[in-house]
Amino acid sequence: MSFKIEEHDSYTLIEATTDRLDMQSASRLKSELVLLSGKAVRNMIIDLTQCSYCDSAGISAILVANRLCRNGLLILAGLQPNVERIVTVSSFNPPIDIAANAAEAKELMEQKLSQQN
Repeated sequence: MSFKIEEHDSYTLIEATTDRLDMQSASRLKSELVLLSGKAVRNMIIDLTQCSYCDSAGISAILVANRLCRNGLLILAGLQPNVERIVTVSSFNPPIDIAANAAEAKELMEQKLSQQN
């Protein structure tokens, strides 16, 4: 499996366990996202700390996550320089929050969720 899923009370953490977010792993991520969407998950953190490569298929998977979280929150965490570069130039709408690591992403998620209430 290329992703580890942790369900929390108010959000889900998706941790990449692969060093590449490419066509093969991105299709697996999209499958996981569809399953989470079926469970009405709208707040997600995608931790890409282990990923050092991302291609257009990976960006497409992130775009799917962004759409699924349209009525919630999406935070990307742990972007390596090459991945951060491609994410930055991809102009997501709505914009995606980026955190330095999973711990910071969790704090940011809790903060944003508390502001919504």
